[in-house]
This record gives sequence, C-alpha cells and structure tokens, in this order.
Amino acid sequence: MKKAIITAAITGGAHTPSMSPYLPVTPEEIAEQAIEAVEAGAAIVHLHARNPEDGRPTGSPEVFREFVGRIKRETDAIVNISTGGGGPGMPINERAAAGIDLQPEMCSLNMGSINLNLSEMAKKNREWKYGWEVEHLEATKDLVFRNTYADIEWILKTIGGAGTRFEFECYDVSHLYTLKYFLDQGLVKPPLFIQTIFGLRGAIGSHIEDVLHQKRTADRLFGDQYHWSVLGAGKDQIPLSTISAILGGNVRVGLEDSLYIGRSELAVSNAAQVRKIREILEGLGIEIATPTEAREILALKGKDNTAF
Repeated sequence: MKKAIITAAITGGAHTPSMSPYLPVTPEEIAEQAIEAVEAGAAIVHLHARNPEDGRPTGSPEVFREFVGRIKRETDAIVNISTGGGGPGMPINERAAAGIDLQPEMCSLNMGSINLNLSEMAKKNREWKYGWEVEHLEATKDLVFRNTYADIEWILKTIGGAGTRFEFECYDVSHLYTLKYFLDQGLVKPPLFIQTIFGLRGAIGSHIEDVLHQKRTADRLFGDQYHWSVLGAGKDQIPLSTISAILGGNVRVGLEDSLYIGRSELAVSNAAQVRKIREILEGLGIEIATPTEAREILALKGKDNTAF
C-alpha cells in the first residue's frame, strides 16, 4: 500500500466554543494544537480562524497571521487555509481573503452549493457561553452554503494564480462532476487532492455504499490523476477514515469534523485524534506520509514560497 497522508482540521467554523472546552479558539490555542497534531503524525493542517474574544468564526487574514507563522516556523507541516471561512453565510470574498493574502501551499475549495444544516446542534441542552452561538447554528436551517461555478472559478484564478493548490471538498457526487468540468477547462491540474465528505446534514450520507459510490465515480472520472481522502463527520470520523485507508486512500481527522474520540468521550485535542487514527493505520500495516513526502505526492510549491 502507498503511504497515507493524515490531515488534521484544527478548529473549523461549525462547532462553537460551548460544545467543547478543548476546541481551540485563540491564535495561541490554534497554533499549539496544530503543532501537536503535526508531532503526532499529521502532514497537513487544515486551518480556520476565530475571533479570540468570543470564538466566532472569521476570515480575517490578520487573525490567520497570528498563528500560521508560528506553525511554519516550528513544524514542516503543509499549511492548508480554508476558503470555507466563517461558515455558510460569509460572502465569498471574505471567506477567501486569507488564502489570497497568505498564498499558502494549499487551500480548501468547496466544489458546490449545499443546504448545510447545523441547526440540530443548537437543540442540545447545554450552557451557552456566547449569544451568537445558537443564532449562528439555527440560521443555517434557512441558508444555502453558496459555492457557484462563478465562485469556484474566481477562487481558482485568484488564489491558484499564486501557485497554491487545492483540497477539493466534495460533499456529493455532483461535486465530482463539477471538478471534472474545471479539469476539462484547464483551470485545475493534476494531481488532484479530492476530499470526499460524508455525514453532514444536507450532503451525502455516511453509509459504506455512499463511500464506495464516491470512490467509484472519482476513479472513473479522474483515473490516476487524483489522490483520494475521506472526511467522516461526527461519529463517522474514525470508521470512515479506516475504510478509506484500507482502500488505499488518505484520511482527515480533527476537531473541526468531530469533537469526540469515542462514544460520549470528548477528544482532548486534535493530536489525540491523529494518534488514534495513526495507531489504527499502522496496525493495518499502512505507513504514514511525512510532510515532505506529502508535498511530493501532491506536487506542492513548498513552504518557502508562501506569503507568511
């Protein structure tokens, strides 16, 4: 089997501070958890930013700069800046601002619009720390997470023009066909890094047949031009990551995608999730790719060719 690339998605924009005391919010917390995740075996750190005062998601390049420089100095990790930004309601120019400003080796790119419904998380009985949290979650019930063809093309040209490559986030089968369109148009070039996402409300489910259907479709559309990775949301994180690796794919874990490490057991850090999936993969005889190896596999421009 080829080596598996582990991505750690450190904080995201969906979970809110009241859901877990271990969710990193401040730049210092994000940097520390990212560094620990790399030390545990992650080659890529997928990063969002948050307002350090109240944990609200933000796309501010200034906030990103407070932690990406430290991660770059203290690790050899591939820094992956989200263009999903602060959540479904944020305008595309704000969501992509950090990617434009920082010119990282990699950015995430959502490959289609979805009805991403996070409102069920607002119903859980908990003590909410901040007034924005429930409103933020409930608003997604009547909100489209917009990623039009024009939005995607703009990001590809604006951010990709600086040599940044992409983690193509595909929440449904149609998103693979959208990616194929942009490949045929010459706006993306192989090798493609395709992150298929399962188990979010409003996107494809998390049944094994859903996973296999996505992989069969990607194989048919892209052949040997892509590297496959799997993101399982919530309770599906570790099971689907394991299945992906057995099938020759790469994996993504992290507190952005799941706050837990076991049934009703909160993960105390991103590194804890990385260590868990690494132990599983190594137990299966699968070697873990280093950041240097991941750069070569994904044909990235190198950490010294960024703007931070």
